[in-house]
Amino acid sequence: MQIIVPHFILMSDSIVTERAIAFEKTILKIAPLEELLQEFPHAKITTLAKNSLLMPGLINAHVHLEFSANKTHLSYGDFISWLYSVIENREELIGGCDTACMAQAIDSMLACGITTFGAVSSHGMDLQACADAPQNVIFFNELIGSQATMADALFNDFSARLDASKSVTREGFHTGVAIHSPYSVHPVLIKKALAIVKSEKLKLTAHFMESKAEREWLDKSEGDFKEFFESLLKQNTCVSDSAEFLEHFNAIPTLFTHVVQANKSELSTLAKNGHTVIHCPISNRLLGNETLNIKELAENNIPWIVATDGLSSNYKLDLFEEMKISLFMHSDAPLLEFAKALLKGATLDAAKALGLNTGEIAVGKNADMIVLDLDATPTPELAIHLLLHRYNVSKVYINGKLEKGN
Repeated sequence: MQIIVPHFILMSDSIVTERAIAFEKTILKIAPLEELLQEFPHAKITTLAKNSLLMPGLINAHVHLEFSANKTHLSYGDFISWLYSVIENREELIGGCDTACMAQAIDSMLACGITTFGAVSSHGMDLQACADAPQNVIFFNELIGSQATMADALFNDFSARLDASKSVTREGFHTGVAIHSPYSVHPVLIKKALAIVKSEKLKLTAHFMESKAEREWLDKSEGDFKEFFESLLKQNTCVSDSAEFLEHFNAIPTLFTHVVQANKSELSTLAKNGHTVIHCPISNRLLGNETLNIKELAENNIPWIVATDGLSSNYKLDLFEEMKISLFMHSDAPLLEFAKALLKGATLDAAKALGLNTGEIAVGKNADMIVLDLDATPTPELAIHLLLHRYNVSKVYINGKLEKGN
């Protein structure tokens, strides 16, 4: 049993003072310190410094750890050029990032206050690093492959990786499935994988409508992807259009990443089926893609959350940085309102999308909490300041256990 006494607590949109929190794995009570001491007289007490702020831990729902060795290997500014550079440098990048390299990336997320992350795993090489991570992890085993002749071999490999991840039984580790994208996964493979998702109630994610090249290929089997598929995979047409792809996910709430090229019909389908969009603004900018239309999502009542993507299309795995960049990219959004929405997209809304009992400072929620060292009393514009000033994260608690700080 522990009691933590911060100067300020961020609870929903409110800044609370003169309250302490009693917790074990979950938050048991939020009340004045004197009241908690009467109820829990033997609790360990941690009193924080002046201007300390306790807030929910951040949730990074989409990251690729296997490419964490990248800094200058890949080409930015255009999606297809980037994709070719990934293929050209794939072996060097993957071979150059062992478990220690991926653990370093995980530690960098912890230092930035990320208490939960979703690892999209293409090869399973990041399994050990994720199993050993202090954070809560959703390990999304990715399925990829558009050639029917390779379907059995690809599915066998996917199944083996899925089984390996299910053998990890530590607290806070969850197995999931990732369907790479509509252009890269054959419908036969999707159906087989989603049958497992349904029967085992696994968490599910997919890339969707990331680039103009994807839009043109799925609509007309034309555009920048045409040469790519003809030269590398001997394919002249896409394996399914976007409507056929989305139909597979009917009644299975899914986290769709990017969605910057989605049309009105596709947005309607996302809304009807209770799907969530993952917003990765830095990745979209670096790969020459459009900015997510947050206004359209709101008009369609589609929830959205924030994530970093991987170091193959980002320069750091820092959600505060990601939210700040998004704040400036969406220059037409009301500043304070949007800053608050971004914070919710990295905490409570992300927890809801992933089905996790975390994301807010509230009784009954898991004690995933971070402490920020502010330099003054927070104002009503705290949400903006948290994104602009990148305050030091001095303590990180995950499931009630102190993982950073002392």
